[in-house]
Amino acid sequence: MKRLVFAVGVLALGFAASTPARADFSVVRFELGFCRIWWNNGINPIGAGWARVATAPDFTSAWAAQDAAVKKGKCK
Repeated sequence: MKRLVFAVGVLALGFAASTPARADFSVVRFELGFCRIWWNNGINPIGAGWARVATAPDFTSAWAAQDAAVKKGKCK
């Protein structure tokens, strides 16, 4: 029985370690017109006057989305 519990524990740990980590990022435009990359960790910017301009699965894509928003004139 101890071996079965140990084997199930090892399998559960293996499955938990194999799931990919997901870190979503957003490009947030603030009231004055400037944009910043914001990590989606469940905590939004403080106060009103901000809006999400774009979302991305990783920081590199968020950087490209912010650059595109600046070129389109959405951000300063």
